[in-house]
Amino acid sequence: MANIKMHALTRTDIGKNQIKKLREVHLVPGIIYCRGEANLPIAIDVHEVQKIFKKQGTASLIHLQLENQDIPVIIREIQRHPVSQHLLNIDFLKLHMDQKVRMDVPIIVINKEAIKIKPSILSLALDQIEIECLPKDIPHGAEIDVIDIDFSTPMLVKDLDIASNKKITIMRDHEDVVCSLLEPTKAAPETEETADVQPAETV
Repeated sequence: MANIKMHALTRTDIGKNQIKKLREVHLVPGIIYCRGEANLPIAIDVHEVQKIFKKQGTASLIHLQLENQDIPVIIREIQRHPVSQHLLNIDFLKLHMDQKVRMDVPIIVINKEAIKIKPSILSLALDQIEIECLPKDIPHGAEIDVIDIDFSTPMLVKDLDIASNKKITIMRDHEDVVCSLLEPTKAAPETEETADVQPAETV
């Protein structure tokens, strides 16, 4: 897994005026939540955060460089402005490298534009999946290659690349559907499982 480092500053004043001043100098306020320890308010350079998010996503293990400390964390919550989508706040969860963590990682669809059967509609039933593993084994996402998908055979959780990784436990039935291929003239039946399906895409 990539060794992602992010620099952070300790902030002592957590009032609204201080937060406003931080944002004026392109710093994002945040908090490190630590089980059994006091929560730690911090600030991070917004440009560094966006660069890491673009390259690694938001589900990776991050080593926060705080003064003389190296703190392993994952992102717990991101708050954005509802209109501009500017980062407003980031909450982190401090990890212990010898203790497993349970979290959601995004499902990354590979070869969506190269599906052999066309015209067709790729219908996604899941866009993320819950896993459990040690912090050092956290993947940036769970990939699934759909190039050979057909109308009669949906892609299942067991088809995800992480399904064969013995260091990662998927907290979901391996026979659950991740995505399926539909003919353009047919609509996907709405079931309890597919009620929250992401919008289908024609390929």
